[in-house]
Amino acid sequence: MLQLIDEVFATRQDPDQLQVTREQIEKLNKIHPAALTEEADENGPVIWVLMIPTTRAIMKDFIAKEISEKELLDKTKPGQSYDCIYLCSATTLSEYRGKGKTRELCLKAIADIVKDHPINTLFVWPFTKEGDGLAGSLARTCKLDLLKRI
Repeated sequence: MLQLIDEVFATRQDPDQLQVTREQIEKLNKIHPAALTEEADENGPVIWVLMIPTTRAIMKDFIAKEISEKELLDKTKPGQSYDCIYLCSATTLSEYRGKGKTRELCLKAIADIVKDHPINTLFVWPFTKEGDGLAGSLARTCKLDLLKRI
């Protein structure tokens, strides 16, 4: 899964992208338990979804390329009221693609976050046409505005 993430997002070559560490996982869990979700089989994760609830001000800075992905997480503090969700990554092993499972996992994570926060916007930095399509589908289904960093 980590190899696939690096192939798609080239995180090791881009210092501005988030490289998830144990410390960041702890922070994500404090921000919201649904921020990092996965589906696994007996061999480990097959789908991995990272969504970061955050504030509109942080979202605007990220969309405008004034802050990096790492800074987005650094500036998002646990315990705040969030009104946006950043669809950071949704990674699925090839044999699990095209079955709707990633979309279902994302919808559940969004629903869990919406229970606790007045979310009205989903935003994304699309790396693939599939990721862009997923973001559009999620925004439509959840009736959220969709913004993109291009």
